[in-house]
Amino acid sequence: MFGETVPFSRARLAAAARALSEQPFQDRRGEVSDELTAMGYDAYRAMQPGPDWPMPLSPANRFYFDPLLAGFVYNQPVDLWYVNGDQAQRIIFDREMFVFRPPAATVVPEGNIPFSGFRLRSELNQPGVLDEFAVFQGASYFRAVGAGENYGLSARGLAINTGRPTGEEFPVFRSFWIERPPEGAKAVVVHALLDSPSTTGAYRITIRPGDATVTDVELTLFPRTDIKTVGFAPFSSMFLFDAINRHAFDDYRDAVHDSGGLSIFTGAGEWLWRPIMNPQRLQVSAFVDSTPRGFGLVQRKRHYSDYQDAEARYETRPTAWVEPIGDWGGGAVVLFEIPTENETNDNIVTYWQPNQPIIAGEPFSLTYRIHWDSAAAAVTQGPRVIATRQGQNFHGTRRLFVIDFAMNGQPIDGISVDVECSAGKAVNITFYPTPEPDVLRTSFELDTDGAESSELRLTLNTPQGPAGERWVFRWTS
Repeated sequence: MFGETVPFSRARLAAAARALSEQPFQDRRGEVSDELTAMGYDAYRAMQPGPDWPMPLSPANRFYFDPLLAGFVYNQPVDLWYVNGDQAQRIIFDREMFVFRPPAATVVPEGNIPFSGFRLRSELNQPGVLDEFAVFQGASYFRAVGAGENYGLSARGLAINTGRPTGEEFPVFRSFWIERPPEGAKAVVVHALLDSPSTTGAYRITIRPGDATVTDVELTLFPRTDIKTVGFAPFSSMFLFDAINRHAFDDYRDAVHDSGGLSIFTGAGEWLWRPIMNPQRLQVSAFVDSTPRGFGLVQRKRHYSDYQDAEARYETRPTAWVEPIGDWGGGAVVLFEIPTENETNDNIVTYWQPNQPIIAGEPFSLTYRIHWDSAAAAVTQGPRVIATRQGQNFHGTRRLFVIDFAMNGQPIDGISVDVECSAGKAVNITFYPTPEPDVLRTSFELDTDGAESSELRLTLNTPQGPAGERWVFRWTS
């Protein structure tokens, strides 16, 4: 299982990433055989770690890991290393430590099978049961969950040229170094070497599992080229439908999505809630900001009855909230909404894009924290959007928008509602309490005046000023 032993440190990794950036990018996909990449999902799932896995990482056996093999769509080989102090041992493939059940048994080639990633496990939900709390697999993707949650949206190490006509570039994690945690540790530290045609990078990711699992990401890039369109703390998620576009889907369920909205806490202290949409054509939105305090893709509906899906259990999918560490300067939270007719497609992408491009030959460092939890780690103490609906008005002449706010104890007396439209105008603005306690319903009709699209913003005002979240949305014809 273990091969060569070599010295390791964070400084050595940074030096390796810098040295690699001075060489042309080498695509390693050819190291994965055609037999492996041609296998179907069922065959891939039939390749399982044997009884010797998962391997304990720490002296107290609090943390465990098991490797994942290449195959199916996982065509990027990765090197795995186990770090003990300042020494790293290579983890090598041993066929005797894996089980190949049918249909994998008949298609798996002889010889070495590369790794494609790994899982981390702990007694997350109950004693004696080792649950996954994080997985690293595929390009630079990784996911995590807190207690009682199931995997949903994915994070990435970096996004490059997303949405550009030249095509998106997908950086890959080439190698991982998994540290042996010291006695009593509550976190696992993973180091990763990122590589792509445009840049290399040295990553240190600290993962603390619990009711909320927290990942601290510290990165330094060593760009090969100038990168004008770059996304930090990128996420990919899925949104098919909910009450905002329920009419477009003939489905027994009430909603289907991994994330319901984009939440942003701006540097100026403003809270924005942007319901996610499954549009008829690609939509790109940029929320300009300076020194952001946080953003994330949020799964706000948390009851089985919200989805009625006994298998997918969308109510258990995590929220991922990004907490910037340090001053990120000026830039924008960018949101991509891609049309899809299938819930297996990740059609939502969001990330932070700085104003300044990444310059070739100039190292660039950034640090942030991701909170994986049922709710966002930071929320407004005032009114919060809990539902967005739209449809025709009574006469079928305008779009009717209905937005519900949980008031969180904010008195309704003295509240006024302001609606701004970049095109057209809002008419018949109303607001009133619902039979559900502490919930205010607001509504308005959009008179498009022939416009093809309009950026909408609804604000609850009090005598002291705006209260809680501002609802923002893009309507398109």
